Amino acid sequence: MSLWAKTQQLQQFQAEAFRQVQTLYQPEHFPIEVRHYLAHWIEDQNWSDLDPDNPAHEQIASAMVTALIQELERTYMATDDANFVMKLKLSEAAATFRQRYVQNPMALVRTVQHCLRLEHELVQQAEQVGVSDMSIVSQDPLSEILEKLNWLKQRTRETQDDLRRMEREQEDLEIQYHECTKIHTALSNLHTRDGQPGMETHLPQLQKQKEAKEKNIQQKAAALVKARMDYVEKQLDTFNHLQSLQSRILENELILWKRDQQLAGNGAPFTRNLDQIQTWCEGLAESIWGMRQQIKEFQRLRGKIQLNDQVNMIEKLDYEVTKLLSTLVTSTFIIEKQPPQVMKTNTRFTATVRLLVGGKLNVHMTPPQVTVKIVSEAQAKVLLRDDKAQGARSESSGEILNNTGTMEYNPTTRHLAINFRNMQLRKIKRAEKKGTESVMDEKFSLLFLSHFKIGGDVLIFQVWTLSLPVVVIVHGNQEPHAWATVSWDNAHAEPGRAPFVVPDKVPWPMVADMLNKKFMSVCGRSLTEDNFNFLAGKAFRNHSLNDYSQLSLSWSQFCKEPLPERNFTFWEWFYGILKLTRENLRALWNDGSILGFIGKAQTTDILLQCQPGTFLLRYSDSELGGISIATVTATDSPSGPSLNVDHFQPWTHRDLTIRSLPDRIHDLSRLTHLYPNIPKDDAFGRYYTPINDDQPQTGYIRPMLVTHIPSWNQDGGGGGGYSYPSTPQSYQYPQSPAEGVIRREAQGTPPDHIANQGSPTNDRNENANTEMIVDYEEMLRELSSGVEDFPVDFTALNLMNLLPECKAEVEDDMM
Repeated sequence: MSLWAKTQQLQQFQAEAFRQVQTLYQPEHFPIEVRHYLAHWIEDQNWSDLDPDNPAHEQIASAMVTALIQELERTYMATDDANFVMKLKLSEAAATFRQRYVQNPMALVRTVQHCLRLEHELVQQAEQVGVSDMSIVSQDPLSEILEKLNWLKQRTRETQDDLRRMEREQEDLEIQYHECTKIHTALSNLHTRDGQPGMETHLPQLQKQKEAKEKNIQQKAAALVKARMDYVEKQLDTFNHLQSLQSRILENELILWKRDQQLAGNGAPFTRNLDQIQTWCEGLAESIWGMRQQIKEFQRLRGKIQLNDQVNMIEKLDYEVTKLLSTLVTSTFIIEKQPPQVMKTNTRFTATVRLLVGGKLNVHMTPPQVTVKIVSEAQAKVLLRDDKAQGARSESSGEILNNTGTMEYNPTTRHLAINFRNMQLRKIKRAEKKGTESVMDEKFSLLFLSHFKIGGDVLIFQVWTLSLPVVVIVHGNQEPHAWATVSWDNAHAEPGRAPFVVPDKVPWPMVADMLNKKFMSVCGRSLTEDNFNFLAGKAFRNHSLNDYSQLSLSWSQFCKEPLPERNFTFWEWFYGILKLTRENLRALWNDGSILGFIGKAQTTDILLQCQPGTFLLRYSDSELGGISIATVTATDSPSGPSLNVDHFQPWTHRDLTIRSLPDRIHDLSRLTHLYPNIPKDDAFGRYYTPINDDQPQTGYIRPMLVTHIPSWNQDGGGGGGYSYPSTPQSYQYPQSPAEGVIRREAQGTPPDHIANQGSPTNDRNENANTEMIVDYEEMLRELSSGVEDFPVDFTALNLMNLLPECKAEVEDDMM
């Protein structure tokens, strides 16, 4: 079922949600008729792939807008003439789109993205509280908040009616009091003419009228006093509901959104909808502002007629309501898009700040300016300790270019926001280091400041907000430790902490969860329980335990103390694997082709149970960001056939950039099955690079690199190390201890007694794993050693001219 079909069902089961959808589609921007008639076409487009703030995407957006207009024109041309009104609306929409969006395609992209996102959120909410067809709808927290907001709106209307009623009663009382005053004056005048004819009958009549008026005034005054007291009690009740709901929205929903945003920095999914929170905050702002205006009006009316109403608490209520509004405004000045948490000096970065209640309070009528500064941890502590500290807000720990701008209001999305696109940190002032601290341990934060007025300059707000912690680096080699600081902070920061305190030790399950989120977001597939056990053993430097869940890992163990017999830390090792997998092995990891996190001893144990030619891929323990192949081979010895496990020297990002891992596996014909028993071509065939026999017409023959294991050609195994049948096998390096790239573990031999067959010494390839199919220069040297009657100085020859001919001769010999 399409998204639009599900959205239409909201009209039947969640009318209020569907009303929100209707408000999205404004005729002057994006008519709902266009959404309805082009539903499938709109949902088939990749709107989410476009970044409205990226100029590089403008051409794609322009083509998409043009296609939308053409589709709209085809739709209204195909519409039956009997549906004249709808056909006219579609025609007008096409003309409006052509006029409004052809020159500004990103505006339509923003609108469509916003509409589809909100539709999706509303449908998800409906599906969470009912069955898939939405036939059963129950109360959920989101609809409960909406219900309370609707109650507050209704209460605001009621108190407004009460206020108008009191005003009429007060006006009537004033009239009655004025008439009574006139009667009293008349009586006073008559008393001065006492004894005159007719006074005997006129005085009693006026006296009676006066008494009746006074009684009526007393009744009306008593009724007005009661109305005032009832009104204040009702407003106090409204205030309590407002305060409770605002606390729930700001301290629960908005804080959870911020927490999810922080966890998203570690790769956790970020699904909370800020637009939904903005809708709630706007509802709060509308109710609070309406209540404040009503209280002001009540005070004005009360001042006109002084009665013994004993409602002096109205002044305090006025203060509390204004304070509630101030809390709402300052809390909804938020960072929608955080700056990078690992920030390199003199490198461009972006951030987006948004005021959730700006549109509802008409702040956009005088758009506020926003300034960005970078502050240290100590400065951030001062700010949070005393948010009125002017000195703390004026201090800065660095210099940021392009750090000021004006907020803009988008009437379609109702967003009052500013997107800083070209900020750059030029200078940074660091604090003194203590003990083993490094610059990668030091945390900063970006401070966003603004001020504005609302209510005709009645209320002035100074607002500010701090970004997530930022680590500033000046060189790429500082990046791993900086990410350790940021990742630890994102995962383990506690609510309401002092900046930027984090625990020194955390339970291993929390660390495992952090590593898993990081790995899954970057590489695609999550870690397994076996992976967690291996990582725990490495982090705690103890692989003998079966359960690590009760242990706590310290910050020093995580990224300060080197691993045993290594010059790098646990985090540096994990980070290297993370980068290697992301850049070179992502598809293989997601396929499950990489076992990865497994020790050498366990690798030997499981491979010795497999047939020769079986291999697995494991991350290197000794090489940062390295991956190795381990394979079981059969060898003949005087005591009989035996199985050995060979470990290839690890390949790094540099090696796999030269030749991919699947192609290297393809090159080695002795590798036949991926553990446990998958034919290697089934596992890696779709990743092989096709061999193209067509050579470019440039006058040169294009060489090809293959992976070559010299020792395999001399172990007696047929087929050698190459997978390409046309590759000559007789011209290879003779094996020497200086050229081996395999570590071999024989059956029954402990891992500590692995024989090292040597290390590569080929100057042209530091790993000695990748070579030309035939090294023609070495071949010529070998040939010349057997030709004593024809000495040749090969170093003086132009080998580039000789290579093609030599290759032809060699291939003729191989035929």
